[in-house]
This record gives sequence, structure tokens and C-alpha cells, in this order.
Amino acid sequence: MRIGLISAPWIPVPPPGYGGTERVVDSLARGFAAAGHDVLLAAPSDSSCPVPLAPGMRPSEPADMGLALSELSHIIRAYDGMRDVDIIHDHTMSGPLYAHRPAGIPVVTTIHIRLARQAADLYRAIGQTTSIIAISRDQVSRLPELPVAKVIHHGMDVASVPVGKGDGGYLCFLGRLSPDKGILEAIHIARAAGIPLRVSARIQGSEEQGYFDDVIRPALGPDVEFMGQLSDAEKYELVGGAVAFLNPIQWPEPFGLVMIEALATGTPVVGTPAGAAPEIVEHGVTGYLGGVDQLAGFVAEAAGLSREACRASAEQRFSSARMVADHLALYGQILRGPDR
Repeated sequence: MRIGLISAPWIPVPPPGYGGTERVVDSLARGFAAAGHDVLLAAPSDSSCPVPLAPGMRPSEPADMGLALSELSHIIRAYDGMRDVDIIHDHTMSGPLYAHRPAGIPVVTTIHIRLARQAADLYRAIGQTTSIIAISRDQVSRLPELPVAKVIHHGMDVASVPVGKGDGGYLCFLGRLSPDKGILEAIHIARAAGIPLRVSARIQGSEEQGYFDDVIRPALGPDVEFMGQLSDAEKYELVGGAVAFLNPIQWPEPFGLVMIEALATGTPVVGTPAGAAPEIVEHGVTGYLGGVDQLAGFVAEAAGLSREACRASAEQRFSSARMVADHLALYGQILRGPDR
């Protein structure tokens, strides 16, 4: 197959730091190429993913993140370069509604966000002309009438992640510095469990900076170390050394790549059962899920779980190979048509 992949304009593929969607696009591109398919990637021109880049792409624009004009101009260039492929997988939000898509080439899109009211309106319209992939069953449950072609859980290159020993004597938290990620709850849980906490989080924009200054910084202390944003190697060393990974998420997150990253290092997850968490964490096997007031009590139990089982779950259920195979099967089905 000749497969076109479209990513957003704001972060290179793969991302230098935070960028969950860009990590998924990178894994797909590499996996498709390794399987013998021709891949054309429409992403910022400073991307380093080792597949051909669509012509006319511009450098990443992190300062413009979320701006409609930035995304729309990127989409126009992306589709202009996608006229000689068999299928296009568009990972942007507005791209599938572009009126001048190349005729006769089927388009697939993945819902990477929560299906809130405005997003539901968007994807209802998209579903009229585009095959939709959801990333969790929980995400689909938010809009059951939406025509979803397939639910495909994210995957990652588990083999590239070193297995940690969990012997650091600390808990860890990893994610954006946003209230709905549960960073304040993680601090309270670690203190209630009597175990030091190490936090790696990026601060993006004035709103997150204000939240850090007003809420999180005053909550820090000798038992809570804020480490900022780490490189991948530093991140995996941090998570791999932790007794458990805290994920007291406060919103129905559609997936949660950080949880499979933790499992890949062999570290069990202790968190709330919000969003897709129950589809990732096997309660009592690879972690524990419960209300925030229960999680401190689960920490000691999580420390006794098999790190080998955590790693095996990541390898068997959340590998990039499985994710790539699921996508290729769906592409083939779409290209063959509904009656074949």
C-alpha cells in the first residue's frame, strides 16, 4: 500500500518531548515502512521520522498550537502532497472536513480527544465521508451513535524501553501540569502513603504556569521533587525506579500513553478508573484502580505486584507491532470495499 499520514503542524514527528499523538504517528510510519509499505508523511519539516516527507511542509509552530489558521494552512499543503497514495490517515481535527481532498482516495481519521459536545458535532460531520478510528471503548461510549470503523488502542515500541527494578524508594507522576491530570491528588496520595514523590511535568502557557505558581509550588516540599520535563531516557529511568506510577486522573481521558509507558518499564499503575484506565490497567495484576481516597492504601499492594507481568502486558497488548497490524487490517478492509 501507499499510505499517507498527516500529523498536526505544531510538533515534529517524533516529538522532542511531550506529544502523544506525534509519538503514535511516528510509530505508525516506522511500522508501515518496516512492513514493506510506502509511507508519505505530512508533518513539520523539522520532523526526523525516517520516511519521505510530503513536499512544501513548513517547520513546527509550537507558539501557534491550537490556532485554526495554522492547522488549516498545514492541511492544505498536506493534501496537496497526497495525490499519489492509496489511502490517507489524517490525525488532525479539521483535515477530514477539507473540501478539496484528492478525489477517489479514502480518508481515515483517529479521534485523539474527548468527545465533548463540540467535538461530537465535528465527528458526526466527519463520519459522513471519513472512516473513524477510536482509541478506546470508553471514548466510543461517549457518543454511541457515532459510526466508528474500529477501536484501536495505542501502542509503543516497548522493546526500546528498559525495564526498571522499582528499587528507588519513591512514587512518580508524569504528565502535563494541568489540574485534570491529578498532580495535586498525586501529592496528597504519596504523603498519605508515606513515600516520597518525584514529578516530571511540562508547563505550557500562562494558565499552567499560574496553576503551578498558585497551587503546586506551595504543595512541594522535601518529600515532593519537581523535575520539570525530562528526556525519554531520563523519563524511563525515573518511572522504572519507582515503586508505583501514580495516575489519579480527574477526567475521562480517551487513552493515556503514560500508563503503558509505565507498564513497559515494569512499574505498576495506581490510579482512578476514569476514561480508558480500566482498558489498560488490570486491577490486581498490573496495578490498582479506585477512588482517590483508596489509592494511598493501594500503594503497598502495588509494590508487591509482578513487574514481569506489567512488562508482559505492555508487550502483548500495547506494542507498536500490534497497533500497526490493526491499522493495516482496517486499511485493507476499506480499500477492498464493504462487500469484499
